[in-house]
Amino acid sequence: MKIRTFDTTLRDGTQGELISFSVEDKLLIAQKLDELGIDYVEGGWPGSNPKDKEFFARASELQFKHAKLTAFGSTRFARNKVEDDRNVRALVESGAPVVCIFGKSWDLHVRRALNITEAENLALIGDTVRYLKERGKEVIYDAEHFFDGYRANPKYALETLQAAHEAGADVLCLCDTNGGSLPGQIAALVTEVRSRFGTVIGIHTHNDSDLGVANALAAIDAGATHVQGCLNGYGERCGNASLASVIANLELKMGHETIGPEKLAKLTSTCRFIAELANLPLRNDQAFVGKSAFAHKGGVHVSAVLKDSTTYEHVPPQVVGNRQRVLVSDLSGRGNVLFKLDQHGLSGRLDENARGQLLERIKQMEYEGYELEAAEGTFELLVREALRPGMRFFDVDSYEVSTRAGGPGSAPGVARSVATVTIGAQDVAHSATASSVHGPFHALHLCLRKCLSKLYPQIADVHLTDYKVRVLDSRKGTAANVRVLIEWSDRHRTWSTVGVSDNVIEASWRALVDAIRLELMRMVEKDSSIEKAVEDYCWGV
Repeated sequence: MKIRTFDTTLRDGTQGELISFSVEDKLLIAQKLDELGIDYVEGGWPGSNPKDKEFFARASELQFKHAKLTAFGSTRFARNKVEDDRNVRALVESGAPVVCIFGKSWDLHVRRALNITEAENLALIGDTVRYLKERGKEVIYDAEHFFDGYRANPKYALETLQAAHEAGADVLCLCDTNGGSLPGQIAALVTEVRSRFGTVIGIHTHNDSDLGVANALAAIDAGATHVQGCLNGYGERCGNASLASVIANLELKMGHETIGPEKLAKLTSTCRFIAELANLPLRNDQAFVGKSAFAHKGGVHVSAVLKDSTTYEHVPPQVVGNRQRVLVSDLSGRGNVLFKLDQHGLSGRLDENARGQLLERIKQMEYEGYELEAAEGTFELLVREALRPGMRFFDVDSYEVSTRAGGPGSAPGVARSVATVTIGAQDVAHSATASSVHGPFHALHLCLRKCLSKLYPQIADVHLTDYKVRVLDSRKGTAANVRVLIEWSDRHRTWSTVGVSDNVIEASWRALVDAIRLELMRMVEKDSSIEKAVEDYCWGV
């Protein structure tokens, strides 16, 4: 059965904490949602704020191939005639072919929030839906708080739906606005509503009981054919139902059609695109699309997955555009290491004994506080060092760094760091000094580059893209070990390296040195001049 998908990331999603999109962001996301095959893209509430008004004014820039742009609003204000209501007029003027309006289904809200009678509320619903239909709009009626309203006053909740239905609403969407209902309750009410109204029934659920997706699926099982949510589950309080999970379950588990199997492979990339524009990390454990959704760590699990992925994967990751990952840690078995060797094209180059030694080294490093799950660059370096134990490129003889704030000639409030590094490379000592107002690590980074730039000019392309510090044992206070995770890029690929120490500068330095050594080892595979320099240096040692 075809289930219509309705994404409200650009409206309900923006009510979530820390979520804010510019008009440009919203236009880009709307286009991505259309490319994914979403049926309705709710762009915002044009009558409520200047940003949404501008979005709809620029919506003509969007070249939708599939989706219908939808404007959101409320029923008319009780004091206004529908034709004079500014918000209703903004919906018509938005240019959107579809309008989604919400009305009150709970008599508590009618009396307390609107301060009107139940009969007056029915008139608001009927007048607004009818007015919009007369102006050629497809109208989706969101019955706000329907499930709470039904529990309090079943007769009245159904009367609000009747008012919208008689006025010509194309969809009656039942909203679990407070997110407090259970799947059985949702299914029972959807079944009852379907028996009373011969129209499209929709479902809009929130995740306050961690049941947003389960409730949406229960509603569809009971006959709803229109489902609302946000791809990444954004939204007020605990968020809306994750539409990505709803879509994947409907397509892969329940035999329904939503965006289709070809578009399903774009699900992960679209979710990550939205998260990037939201400036929030996509949750690693987000079902189907998260980085950890198909990640395996325990040695027993990995051993089984390498033989048959269905042993610990409920669907093939590629069908939703994700990928299988095997993590390397102190829980690893030899299967994890073998998988990683295959992943980096290094399988067959370490014998059984060497693989065992590598595994023991990894477990010891994890015990010391290293985290190789997030630092695949460090793991790759360990493997390459095992393959070529004599290849060093350079050794660090010494480094020192000092930071000073104030004093003669210093700008107020500005601290300056000065670093000196001495390395041995190709049987020659190389020293450099550098200063920086961006901190001691930056000064050390500049020094190391100065020392190596003439020998290996290719490292000029390696630059830092992310830097994270985590305290490993806060009970030790300022003497605690810290783990520094640094992400690097050479414009072709990215990788992360990790360092651990009770000195944050030392931990950062270790991660820096490992990143440069790894890039040099990679270059050996391509650059014969570096290969010759390494051979000469190793022979001299």
